[in-house]
Amino acid sequence: MAATEFSAGGVVVNADDEIVVIVPTRRSADGSKVLALPKGHPDGQESAAQAALREVREEAGVEAEVIGSLGEVRYWYQRGGRRIAKVVEFFLLRYVSGDVGDHDHEVELARWIPAAQAAETLSYAGERDMVREALTRLERGRARGDDHL
Repeated sequence: MAATEFSAGGVVVNADDEIVVIVPTRRSADGSKVLALPKGHPDGQESAAQAALREVREEAGVEAEVIGSLGEVRYWYQRGGRRIAKVVEFFLLRYVSGDVGDHDHEVELARWIPAAQAAETLSYAGERDMVREALTRLERGRARGDDHL
């Protein structure tokens, strides 16, 4: 039976419709740099939402608040010759404060980029899908006059 892993991550949106992205120090399987969303494993009894907020704070240097769940990304990867089934729950987050320069050692670079650009340039298809879902929800909210981001 394959091992399973769970992580939580965030699509942090600021008032300019920019998304926080990171370049982790860990490279992809082929050795190339990765452009990704902040994410990681829950610590102890953390909920998925709490883990997403903590990972955003650690990896991207910003404080955020949860707007809602965007859904899950599921994929397989190999580590040490073992197949691992990975599930990552992503949350739509509103930027509150902080500086992307204040990230931890696991991240080479954190920066803001336009959301539409993130939806096209993130390294992983599932993360690009999460940004597109975030954009759809933001547009729907604004169409209803709910412009709280």
